[in-house]
Amino acid sequence: MPEQPRVVLLKPLVTSPLIEVGDYTYYDDPDDATGFETRNVLYHYGPEKLVIGKFCALGTGVRFIMNGANHRMDGPSTFPFPIMGGSWAEHFDLLTGLPGRGDTVVGNDVWIGYGAMVMPGVRIGHGAVVASGAVVVDDVPDYGIVGGNPAGLIRTRYSEPDVARLLALAWWDWPAEHLTQHLRTVMSGSLDALEAAAPNR
Repeated sequence: MPEQPRVVLLKPLVTSPLIEVGDYTYYDDPDDATGFETRNVLYHYGPEKLVIGKFCALGTGVRFIMNGANHRMDGPSTFPFPIMGGSWAEHFDLLTGLPGRGDTVVGNDVWIGYGAMVMPGVRIGHGAVVASGAVVVDDVPDYGIVGGNPAGLIRTRYSEPDVARLLALAWWDWPAEHLTQHLRTVMSGSLDALEAAAPNR
């Protein structure tokens, strides 16, 4: 981004067909922001996807642990012997078909703080906030704020009826020109004002 060398928009940088990133989502890292796909998405051997919505803000060191990190736990040892090669490689079938939790999905307008870790198959709802250093092991509701290890729900940003109103408005899908005209309302206005600003009203 102009005059922000540590901040990158992720969508143009992603090359893996297993990663989808929405418009305007950014990652901030003073060391190697452009290395997000290899440095921040770990054990991504597929077929599960990482899907990140639009307008998400990802702090330095955010990590997405994918299903490839799983080890067997149904026998005495969790050690993945076959990956060491040699005659152990003959038993590679022991590493296939491990249980997975499916795709990891981050909604739109999600803020994930510095050093947070998102575990495989987690779904983070629209408008959610993940505190710095949190380890997200379970789904996060729309507009929920979570923190800790394991991350727990601290509170929600809006009441249940207001969350429904926000989801119905889906401001992140507004045309860019319309969104630009109503940025102050989107960033600091009331829910009533946001509804009044919605296109096609």
